[in-house]
Amino acid sequence: MAPVSPELISPRSSRVAAARRLGKRNFRGKERLFLAEGPQAVREAAAHRGGGLATLVELFATPEAAERYADITGAARAAGARVHLASEQVIADISTTVTPQGLVGVCRFLDTPFEEILAARPRLVAVLAHVRDPGNAGTVLRCADAAGAEAVVLTDASVDLYNPKAVRASVGSLFHLPVAVGVPVGRAVTGLRDAGVRLLAADGAGDRDLDDELDKGTMGGPTAWVFGNEAWGLPEETRALTDAVVRVPIHGRAESLNLATAAAVCLYASARAQRAAGGCRSVTGNQ
Repeated sequence: MAPVSPELISPRSSRVAAARRLGKRNFRGKERLFLAEGPQAVREAAAHRGGGLATLVELFATPEAAERYADITGAARAAGARVHLASEQVIADISTTVTPQGLVGVCRFLDTPFEEILAARPRLVAVLAHVRDPGNAGTVLRCADAAGAEAVVLTDASVDLYNPKAVRASVGSLFHLPVAVGVPVGRAVTGLRDAGVRLLAADGAGDRDLDDELDKGTMGGPTAWVFGNEAWGLPEETRALTDAVVRVPIHGRAESLNLATAAAVCLYASARAQRAAGGCRSVTGNQ
C-alpha cells in the first residue's frame, strides 16, 4: 500500500510537472495517462481496474480534501496509488477547472479494443461519429451509462475521450462501461451489424419518427445509435451506412434538441423497448 506523502509536494516537483502536462492531448497520448478531477471521478477511478491493473496511479489532494474525502484517499492508497498532499496552488496548476475541488487523479487509459466489445454481443451501444465537443461527448457517455448501454464507441473523427472536459462531463461514467476509441465509421458500422446489432442514425431530418418506431415494436432488438456532429449532424455517407435514419419528434415549438438531449431520448427509448417483456425498470431501482 502506497504511503501518503508526509509533506506538501513542491510545486517544482517533476511529478507536478508531469501531471500538469497531461492537460495536453499529445502528452496524454504519449504517456497513456489522463487526469480525473473531483471526488466523484477520483472515487470511480480508485475502484476501477483494467487489464489486471489499477486505473488510478497517482492522487494529488489538498490536506483539507484528503481529510474531507478520507474514504477516497484511503481507496486510492488501497489501490496502490501514490497519494501526494498538495497546496491549493499546486492543485490549481494541475487542474483544468476554474474552481478545483482539491482532488486530481492521474489515471491509466482505459479504452477497450473494439473487438472485445463486439465479442460481448452488446444489446445497446452509443456510437459517437464526428462529435467534436468534449462536453457533449462526456454527457452522451453519461446518458449511455444511465440508460444501461453496454458500450460506447468513438470514431476516429471524434473528440479525444480523455479531454479533461469530457472526463468531467461523464461524471464518473467513463469508468463504468467499455469505451472503444479511434474506430473508423465504416468499421464501427460493419462490426456492429455483423454482431447482430441494428444501426440507427439519429438525425433531425430522419425519414422515420421515433414514436412511430416504438409503436411498431421495432426497437426491442440489439441497437446501436449513431450520433453526429453538434452543428451539422451526420454526413450523408454515414447515414447511408446505417439501417434507418430516425428523428426525435418535436411536439412543441423548439427548433431542435441538442446532441446530449437527443441521445438521452433515443437511448432511453431503446432501453425501455428492450426491457418491455419484463417491465420497464426504474432508473433508481435494482438493476
